[in-house]
Amino acid sequence: MKAARILQYRKPLVLEDIAIPDIQADEVLVKVAACGMCRSDVLLVDGFFQNYGDIPPPVIPGHEITGTLAKIGSVVPKAAGLEEGDHVVVAPGWGDGVCRHCQAGNTHICPNVRWPGFGTYGGFAEYIPVPARYVIKVPKHLKFEELAPLTDAGLTPYRGLKKIRDAGGLGPDRVIGVFGVGGLGVYAVQYAKLLGAGATVVAFARNPDKLAIAKTYGADHIIDIKGKSADDIGKELKAATGQKKLDAIIDTVGAPEMMQLGFALLAISGHYADVGFVGDRIDVPLFPRVSGEQTFHGSFWGNNLDLSEVMALAAEGKIQHTIETIGFDQINEYLDLCRDNAIVGRAVVKF
Repeated sequence: MKAARILQYRKPLVLEDIAIPDIQADEVLVKVAACGMCRSDVLLVDGFFQNYGDIPPPVIPGHEITGTLAKIGSVVPKAAGLEEGDHVVVAPGWGDGVCRHCQAGNTHICPNVRWPGFGTYGGFAEYIPVPARYVIKVPKHLKFEELAPLTDAGLTPYRGLKKIRDAGGLGPDRVIGVFGVGGLGVYAVQYAKLLGAGATVVAFARNPDKLAIAKTYGADHIIDIKGKSADDIGKELKAATGQKKLDAIIDTVGAPEMMQLGFALLAISGHYADVGFVGDRIDVPLFPRVSGEQTFHGSFWGNNLDLSEVMALAAEGKIQHTIETIGFDQINEYLDLCRDNAIVGRAVVKF
């Protein structure tokens, strides 16, 4: 099979032919039809995750995976309802099944979690072995190139917004800010409208083209933050919404300067959910967080239930996409574009 592999960190991927993997008795073999390209793939190639755990090469990146079932393991139960040829998406976090997080359904934060695309096998290849319990069947009328990014770009902000909603941070008298309108932000704007219970949605970004997409996808207001101070942005926010602070923020970037801006704009008892980590450190004043009783939510990817809910929204035609399909031979070119933040929406490798 074709595979794009990291043989050495901080070097281009090597595109080569390798053996199609065998599967264990409890696994299925997914023939990859499409795989989204994520900034996390760039971070992986650039060695970022080596700061948090050893991932020895060779590594096949790519974790936004959809395709068809090519083979089913011998002990996969009939009750799973899986058949060869089924269209599936791959749930991202493969837990050990026995820890307290897995028992509660949050396999993606299992301390012994395995991630597709962060080890031997990933979606930048024609086949991948997957534990059978981590594939979700999807309707065959949905397009593979639109399904792929929903497994991360479309899943991650959904979980973050659910956390804000469940904590009471959304409602008809609230203003929520979506920070960044990239691969995740285009979905975050839509979810803020779907889950916001009438909240006013404001999108913040530096790229006018991305802000225009946010407006198209339902943002009530858009604010270009390029070269502006927090005070100036607060004045624009007040002119647009009647208040200069945000009751909630979903941050799809996680850059230090973006987070400093976000906390400067966060209202008393506000909720801040961050799903991005373009940066690795933040430096914000502590007293306003304490005196204003603000809440910070770390939110990472999503579990099977979250992904199933996203798939249901997709099946009902409630999610719009901004994607560019690319070929296998273009992977390194588009990783460079992603590194430079030059892609509007999501690039998707289609096999």
